[in-house]
Amino acid sequence: MNRSRAAGRSTLASMVLLASVLLPQTAAAASAFSIERVAEGVYLHRGQQQDATAANGGDIANIGYIVGDRCVAVIDSGGTLAIGTALRDAIRRETAKPICYLIHTHVHPDHSFGDPAFADPATMFVAHAEYPAALAARRDGFLANLRYTLGAAADGSGSTVPTLLVQDRETVDLGNRCLSLQAWPTAHTNNDLTVFDERTKTLWTGDLLFVDRIPVVDGRATGWLKVMAALRALKPAHLVPGHGPVQHNVDAAFGPQQQYLDQLINSVGAALKAGTTLAQTVDTLGREPPQKAWLLFDDYHRRNLTAVYTELEWED
Repeated sequence: MNRSRAAGRSTLASMVLLASVLLPQTAAAASAFSIERVAEGVYLHRGQQQDATAANGGDIANIGYIVGDRCVAVIDSGGTLAIGTALRDAIRRETAKPICYLIHTHVHPDHSFGDPAFADPATMFVAHAEYPAALAARRDGFLANLRYTLGAAADGSGSTVPTLLVQDRETVDLGNRCLSLQAWPTAHTNNDLTVFDERTKTLWTGDLLFVDRIPVVDGRATGWLKVMAALRALKPAHLVPGHGPVQHNVDAAFGPQQQYLDQLINSVGAALKAGTTLAQTVDTLGREPPQKAWLLFDDYHRRNLTAVYTELEWED
């Protein structure tokens, strides 16, 4: 009898110990995919300010959703199927309304490779008119890089070809909530699309705005400056960048990025006029200190110099 009680106590103690170990892990897993409220009905998951690694699982981009009276619009799906699934589950904890739109801000995989989580006939995939061609040209390379970086965690990931293409402007209605979609000329990429929630004056910029993390030129720096001027003119109350925290002051948000792009254009332009080669330009200007301590500066500044040199060389 005593042995039985002792065994019972031992089993109970083991269960309590196991629960004490597992419960915090479960809670941590549930809270790891954080969602913050930007404004009424507007929700954001902030990616880490890093390059994709096995450690962060490719969770490096800002993604989120907007809830209307009738349905939900997802703004970007994240870098993997797992991230897209986590976003979908977060939406389901918030609302049972159908997801009627998944809107891509641009083609880069950290923003779009969670698409399979939203595969549903009721969900319309939306993107810039140049998105399908950009995806076709780069999908294989994106997938190969993702598999190399994440291994099995990349399985099932990929971007879905959009069914609604935005040539200039489109408005979608979520039910007493209209979203204004704007396709832009070549800037960060050749397929940048912004989403403006008219109810709360929240502007989702995609990677047309980087905060704290160095801007990456994958399109035209000169075009990017023109687009930034147009975005400032919208006078949004809330700015959701592609990377970094939400901003509420337009000039403060865009100021550092404009200074960086201006410096790139001016310094590379001077090098071209002096007859400096690309290699010499990258080597010399790559050592220049930036105006601020950008995250990932050493990873992308030389690449930006190369992109801007090529852009300005062709313009001459």
